[in-house]
Amino acid sequence: MLAPIAGQAQPTQNAAAAQLKHGYWWYEIPPPPKPLEPADELVKPAIPPMAQLATWTPPRIRKLIEQQRDYAATVLTVEAVADFWRLQDFARRKARAFAGVTQLAMLQHPELNSKSANPMVGDARAELNAQKDGLRRGYLRAKSGEFALVMFSRSTCGYCRVQWPILQRFQEEMGWQVTLMDIDRRPELAVRYGVEITPTTMLIRRNSAQRMVIASGVETYPNLAQMAYQATRLLSGDIRPEQFMTGPGEEDGFFDALANGPVSATDPRALGGDLVGSALEPRP
Repeated sequence: MLAPIAGQAQPTQNAAAAQLKHGYWWYEIPPPPKPLEPADELVKPAIPPMAQLATWTPPRIRKLIEQQRDYAATVLTVEAVADFWRLQDFARRKARAFAGVTQLAMLQHPELNSKSANPMVGDARAELNAQKDGLRRGYLRAKSGEFALVMFSRSTCGYCRVQWPILQRFQEEMGWQVTLMDIDRRPELAVRYGVEITPTTMLIRRNSAQRMVIASGVETYPNLAQMAYQATRLLSGDIRPEQFMTGPGEEDGFFDALANGPVSATDPRALGGDLVGSALEPRP
């Protein structure tokens, strides 16, 4: 039998020692209790003059307010509580000032103001909605020969009987072909297209493998038309995925995510670097 080499670990003996169990009457002295952690030292926060406080950043101001709050809640003196509310008043006035400058900035730079693209007045909003509906309708009708809708259903699906007339209305107004597929009769279609619930409405591009689900379950007609519009534009290459929420007539406007330049690292335009900086500059 070979002797172990000096300095070489003996895994078999070590493992046996590690698995050694104490007897029933074995007593082990418990470890000494851990000393109690000292209580937090009570220190009165130093509140600088308001002129100096005005130069602090919001995170630093917030930290001071929290420190003064904890101190005031501990000592419970009138002056400590008053100092806390003086700091709160300063933060309130600073927020009010920021809101005032923000309103001025919106007036001087209307491209940053949502009111320029989303009026809240009743008549103007009705006019805007009518304009968007006209643009959406014109685009979808122009794509009627290129795209179609398929609704997957079951004979036992009550919701399908509610959704199907909505698709028929879409067919009448946009001139698209709309097809009803019963996956009880053709279960292979559910497997092929990954349909798990009914009704499922899918937009498909003719003579192409491109398809996209635009509704799962019952969807209202306005929402269905809007989703069909957005999906058609995406599959047609008219918009990028970042612009999927861009509505009719909102291109290059306030609600277009890419109006002022790229917003994601995957956008090829972001590789140039200069375009990212130009997005923060006012446009002529």
